[in-house]
Amino acid sequence: MSFLSRLMGGGSVREDWQEITSIDDLDQAEHESHNRSVIIFKHSVICGVSERAKYRLEDGYDLDSNKAVLYYLDLLAYRDISNEIAHRFGIIHQSPQIIIIENGQAIFNTSHHSVSLDTLKQNLVA
Repeated sequence: MSFLSRLMGGGSVREDWQEITSIDDLDQAEHESHNRSVIIFKHSVICGVSERAKYRLEDGYDLDSNKAVLYYLDLLAYRDISNEIAHRFGIIHQSPQIIIIENGQAIFNTSHHSVSLDTLKQNLVA
């Protein structure tokens, strides 16, 4: 966890979320997207909008782990991985941002005030 993450308290994540800290983790997430939906949450630990988005995702989080898994990326600590996500999935970098990946393809992404658990549920393929 980066110094800024510890300072701002944004580095703690739910136990059922997976952290992306390497390109290997991103590769695993992409591979996993062929079995269940993968959600990537890109979070800036020093941004109030991003912290609020994180809260909206965590509050009442109840997604079935057999159908979807959430991966968390500390954007400030791992900007190179964020850049790779944008390149690999053909999306514009934003923060905060959620990206839904299925079968190795980004099928949905949104950012800022649209990041919420309700938005995820509305855009996950059943």
